[in-house]
Amino acid sequence: MVIMNSNWKKIFNIIQKPERFIIGLMSGTSMDGLDIALCGVTGSGTDTKVQLLEFKTADYTNEFKAEIKSIFSRHDADLQMVCLMNEKVALLHADMILEAIRSWGRKPEDIDIIASHGQTIFHAPKSLHGLADYPNATLQIGDGDHIAVKTGIITIADFRQKHIAAGGEGAPLAVYGDYLLFSKKNEDRVMLNIGGIANFTYLPGDNDAAKVFSTDVGPGNTLMDQFVQQHYEGLYFDKDAKIAGSGVVNPALLSELMKSEFLDADFPKTTGPELFNMAYLEHAQGKSDTLDISKADVMATLCSFSAKVIINAIEKCFGRETAPSIYISGGGMHNPLLLNQLKMALKNADFYSTAELEINPDAKEAILFAILANETLVGEKTDFGNRQGVPSVCMGKVCLPE
Repeated sequence: MVIMNSNWKKIFNIIQKPERFIIGLMSGTSMDGLDIALCGVTGSGTDTKVQLLEFKTADYTNEFKAEIKSIFSRHDADLQMVCLMNEKVALLHADMILEAIRSWGRKPEDIDIIASHGQTIFHAPKSLHGLADYPNATLQIGDGDHIAVKTGIITIADFRQKHIAAGGEGAPLAVYGDYLLFSKKNEDRVMLNIGGIANFTYLPGDNDAAKVFSTDVGPGNTLMDQFVQQHYEGLYFDKDAKIAGSGVVNPALLSELMKSEFLDADFPKTTGPELFNMAYLEHAQGKSDTLDISKADVMATLCSFSAKVIINAIEKCFGRETAPSIYISGGGMHNPLLLNQLKMALKNADFYSTAELEINPDAKEAILFAILANETLVGEKTDFGNRQGVPSVCMGKVCLPE
């Protein structure tokens, strides 16, 4: 007689279910809060179907944001604080999950799996750290075991490490969920996510997985958000681009901002606030003799910078004359100035929200991790071909509550 651990018996039963109820979590580099998406997921691979059942963003307090920022993207981060915040982030996320479940009129036992991205505090691909004897690396805190134990729900976490172990850079991961959910025969699609860093997934109309790729392209909101937080007390982002919209783009500063080797590198590639930060801006201002321009003009120029790197990347992929369908998600989609610049430059493209694909654009990244967890449970790896940056793997570590 074979005796099975009760946790694995539960996992076995979940795998057999026709529909799995998975909570996907996402906390991005903007650090404004935790996106919590309850998904009903059926099938696997290209037969995956997902229904967003519930969604909320649990806001972080200003004090908690400050604690994360004290160790975020810093070469001199306090190692004790890193250790402490690894646990504290997880415990806070667990509390937020339990509160969300209660607010939805549900119980923890109604949920099969939690899929946790964690909180990125440092991203260090070789292309960024430049150290010949060291590999690609990335670090997300918010320990999955703490979430599993406190919620009593099996948790799949730490997705990016398998991606790196299999030859990727740990980002972006959107390609996996985007291909499974959004590919459409005879329509070339760009799934553009404008978060702290802007990235997109290319989905060819012939549905050939070997042609699919996902890449970071450069700053989305990160430089604008960092500048606002540094210079405007009590603000964390430029709502409705009111500050940027009151300024004028400075051509000299914009030209200097565009002088990064990363922006000229081939796809796929990955980056983060470790490169695009206030030191990057200050260096560009010094080089362009624009240290004394108004704050509004700096913001207008940073917005134009984000738009330009996205435009250049899409034109590099498709050329100027083709007409891809561009589906936008992420916080940047709420920036009217940024969107207008994209639409003015990419006149042949058709722009949509992912809401038109029945996916809440604010929930898209959290849904992605629910999909990745589903693939870990019941999927077989999708063959993306033998290409750098897109390893054909299932991702995530299983954390048991007991």
